[in-house]
Amino acid sequence: MATYHLSVKFGGKGQAANHADYIERKEKYRDRQDLEYSAHGNMPEWARDNPSHFWQAADQFERANGSTYRELEIALPRELTPEQRLELVQDFVRQEAGERHAWSFAIHNPKASIDGGEQPHAHIM
Repeated sequence: MATYHLSVKFGGKGQAANHADYIERKEKYRDRQDLEYSAHGNMPEWARDNPSHFWQAADQFERANGSTYRELEIALPRELTPEQRLELVQDFVRQEAGERHAWSFAIHNPKASIDGGEQPHAHIM
């Protein structure tokens, strides 16, 4: 049975780098085993190979009351294969971010607490 979930979150100054580490399962989050895929794009040249530099700069240079990122958290259908989920998220990011906005995304697939089945979802910053 399909479940639906969409949330939009805003991150304030000092939260972007940590949240990027969380969705990409880096640093203190590396022991989590539910990362299916992660990617980034449209980064400036100085962050092209390491999006962490971009998110750290967002934290450092944003106004004190500013927003360093926006995130969409979207449930993905269990019925799709991992390849289909990836294609769906990539198409969405291409459509929404275009060539102008820097982005990072990750697909997580933890076990659902209720039925033990897959619980695939995407985090798009």
